Order: sequence, then C-alpha cells, then structure tokens
Amino acid sequence: MTKVNLVLSCLLSLRRLAARSLGQRVMAAVIVFVALLVLLVAPGSVPAQQAPLHLNPAVEKLAHGQSIIGTQTDDMSLQNCHSLARLDFDYAYVDMEHGPLNLDGLAYCIAAMVDKATILKKGNAQPNVALFARFPAYGRDLESNDWIVKQALDMGLMGIIFNGVDNKEQMTRLVRYMRYPQQKTSKYQQPPGLRGSGPENAVFAWGVSAAEYERHADLWPLNPEGELLAIPMIETAEGLKNVNEIASVPGVGAIFIGAASDLHHYLGVPQDSPEVEAARQTILAACKAHNVACGITEIGKAEVEKRLQEGWKMIRTGRGE
Repeated sequence: MTKVNLVLSCLLSLRRLAARSLGQRVMAAVIVFVALLVLLVAPGSVPAQQAPLHLNPAVEKLAHGQSIIGTQTDDMSLQNCHSLARLDFDYAYVDMEHGPLNLDGLAYCIAAMVDKATILKKGNAQPNVALFARFPAYGRDLESNDWIVKQALDMGLMGIIFNGVDNKEQMTRLVRYMRYPQQKTSKYQQPPGLRGSGPENAVFAWGVSAAEYERHADLWPLNPEGELLAIPMIETAEGLKNVNEIASVPGVGAIFIGAASDLHHYLGVPQDSPEVEAARQTILAACKAHNVACGITEIGKAEVEKRLQEGWKMIRTGRGE
C-alpha cells in the first residue's frame, strides 16, 4: 500500500468516527493522528546519527575487512596533536622508542585530540583518528612493558605497538597486561587479564561511562566488542622464525614489520636485499593464515597500492604523502 493510500484510509477512519460516542471519537482520533504523523514523516527526513559499531575507527574498518592507513609522530605539541585529530588517516602513533619517554606529553596529546567539532558532526564519540603509541621497551624486556602498558591505556590510548616481539610467550604476556580480568560470565577468558583498574582519564578521553569503558577496553578481535589493538613488531631473525606462533596468540590485532630498519640488520643484509622482501612475504603469509591484519611501515605513496593488492591491511606512510 502506498503512503497516499494509507493517508486516505486514515481519513476514511476519521469519517466513521462520527457515529461513535464522544469519548470513543476523541481516543480514536488521537490514534489516527499519531498514525498520520508516522506515515507523513519520510524515512531519513529526521536527522538520526547512529553510533558506530566501534569507537576505535581503526577497529571499525578492520572489522569490516577494510585496510587502514596511518602515520607516526614524535611531536606531542598542542598544535601537532590538534592537527593529528583531523588528518585523513585512520590511526596515528606516537613513537617514543628512539626519543624521550614523555608520558606527560602523551597524556597531553591524547587530551588535545578530543575534537568537539568532530563529535558534533558525527553525532557520536568516535574520533577521526585512533591514537596508538610505541615505547622504548622491547617485547623481550618482559617486566619493562608491564607498567608502561598500564599507564598508557589509563591515559586513553586505543592501541599499543610493541617493538621486537620474538616469541609467543612474550606476546601472550603483553596481551594479558592489556586486558582486565574477565567477569565469570565472559566468553573471552583467555589469556587471563592482569590490568589493574584506574581508567578515569581514559573514560574522559573516550567520552563514555566507566562501565562502558570497562566493557569495551578489551582486545579486538579476541573480544568482538573490544576497542584496543595489540600490535607486535617483527624486527629480529628470531621473531621472523616464530611469526606464526606470535600471530596465533589470541588478542593480537595486527602485526607490524620493521624490515626497512631493524630486521635487515638482524638478517645481516642490506635494506634493499631480496632477503628482506622474502621476510616481508613470510610475515604476510602468517598474518593471512591467522586472519590478522598485517602492517607495513616506511613506504611511500607510490608503493601503497601495490602493498594493498598483496593483502597488507595496515599501512604506515608519511603525513604529506
């Protein structure tokens, strides 16, 4: 039945009301009036912003099988972090591996990337750009990572990139420190979480309640409702040898490769040697086998399309490219 026919039907119903008592006529007229309003409002004519499935825009895309593009920075100034928030990228990460470990600066940058204009435009709290960070400790420095993970997540980061992860044991420990201990009713008990509770700053940065934060502050894709990404970097010959085991750890959201910098040193070959490209393809194959997004760093705009065609899902390029 068309909308016009439905309206005519309602008008005929109003005509039949004349034969009823006053009370019946009033009640029925109200019902018909409400029905007319529903019919006459075209779908989509009332602006309705639907919340995204994921608050983390990088996870939102990965969950739908799309690739994500991002950049890095070591500048945590107000101006730069404002700029980062409005980039046409899915993620950015603060690189503190080779620079000062500036946690105050990181907290400042996270707060500076809370963009009210974006919130009003989208009608929800999903930022344009998810902020991650990487820190000086290597994956093999197990105890050194524990407190950094806690501090970083409590500030409001949406992901952590871990340098030099060499084996499954290291990655499992890192995953555990990114997770809260699970409720008894949770479907996602393993690996058991070790993160302590104190997310007040993260709650503010994410724009959600404390209860909502705790529900979503888990690792995707281990928990389909999770918003956090755990991203190991394969940078050593040992890590390359164990990449399949690392990719199999529940909670790994993506794997980055450091082939253009560290890995070629560990392999003992120049950066542009065939062995480096072979290592890339080995890591890519492991990612595909375990349905984990595979990330490649330090490539220019001309190479992005080629890598996307190969199946890389996480590209890090320069801001101006």
